[in-house]
Amino acid sequence: MISAVILAAGESRRMGKQNKLLLPVGGEALLVKLVKSVCASDVGQVLVVIGHEAEKIRRKLKELPLSFVYNPNFSEGMTTSIKSGVKEVSRDCDGLLICLADMPLINTSDINKLIHAYVQNRIKEKRLIVVPVFQGQRGNPVLFSSEFRNDILEHKKGSGCRGVIMNYPESVKEIEMDNDNMLLDVDTLEDYQNVSEAFVTE
Repeated sequence: MISAVILAAGESRRMGKQNKLLLPVGGEALLVKLVKSVCASDVGQVLVVIGHEAEKIRRKLKELPLSFVYNPNFSEGMTTSIKSGVKEVSRDCDGLLICLADMPLINTSDINKLIHAYVQNRIKEKRLIVVPVFQGQRGNPVLFSSEFRNDILEHKKGSGCRGVIMNYPESVKEIEMDNDNMLLDVDTLEDYQNVSEAFVTE
């Protein structure tokens, strides 16, 4: 079983006063696009880590088949949210899919491509990290086998899971994607405008 941990606790500081996850894209809140794609994929469990404006996030996602994990330390950075979510994954979980909530262009087929690659490679790999790549550039989400759970929980740096990936290059399997959806997150107003235009042109 694959457990998805979606990080939706941040303060969107680079976007100014607005919570970027609640901004509209393609007729829905930005965050809802990504979460719906994950819920419709082949994952077995979906956990959404909340913190900043937690109740607003809950309301936006209340109809979807997922669980919430509150991170009281969300203001200390993404790594605290990753740890909060990973602590709560099912003990039956074989893989941990760590997702950024601000990537609305990712669709269900993108996620399933990663999961299927994981399943194929897992047969012969005791420790596995599946990373999406487009034209040589690595993106998100990243799928870790459950053996990395403690590495993630013990990771001290504030760079998310990047340090864990760097520490185990021999376990990394890069999967070439068909598009750049997994490279496009929304950090700035310019990013938001670009993503909004992508939905208009679909």
